[in-house]
Amino acid sequence: MADGTNERVKTSLLDQRTIEARIVGPLVEAFRFEFGEEKTLEVLRRVVADLARQSGADLARRLGEASLTAFASTLQVWTEGEALEVNVLEQTDERFDFNVKRCRYAEMYRELGLEKLGSSLSCLRDFALVEGFNPRIELTRTQTIMEGADHCDFRFRRVEQEDGEDQH
Repeated sequence: MADGTNERVKTSLLDQRTIEARIVGPLVEAFRFEFGEEKTLEVLRRVVADLARQSGADLARRLGEASLTAFASTLQVWTEGEALEVNVLEQTDERFDFNVKRCRYAEMYRELGLEKLGSSLSCLRDFALVEGFNPRIELTRTQTIMEGADHCDFRFRRVEQEDGEDQH
C-alpha cells in the first residue's frame, strides 16, 4: 500500500455484502428482463447457496473443528461493525439460540432498492453455510427482519448421527 507493505485491508462482512449487492443487483435485474424472474431467482439462489456451503466448509477447516461451539465462536464475524444486534438466548455444546433485533444487512438492501433480493442474497446463505460447516448442525428460523418481522429467530441444534454417535 502507501507504505510499501503487503498488508491487506480487512473488509467487514457487511461492507463485502454491500459491494456484492451493488454489482449483483443490476446483473439480476438484467437477467430478469432477459430470462424471466422465476429462472433468474432459481439460478441466483443455487449459486449463492453453493458459495455459502463452500464458505462453511472453509470455515470449519480454518477453525480446525466443526462443532457447534466452534461455529458459535464465529458470531462476531457477522456482527462486526454493528451489522447485527443480537440477543443470545442459549449457548451450549448442543444448542445455540439467538434473536437478531437489528439487521443492517436488511437495511442496506432496502437502501439500495434491493429488498426483494435481500433474502436470496443474504438470508438464504445461513442455511447453506451451516450445512457446509457441519451437516450435523441444524438451523431452524421461522422469520427474518428482511421479510418484515421485528426480529430473526436463529435456532441451531446439534443433531445425532443415525448410528447413535454424535458429532465432534
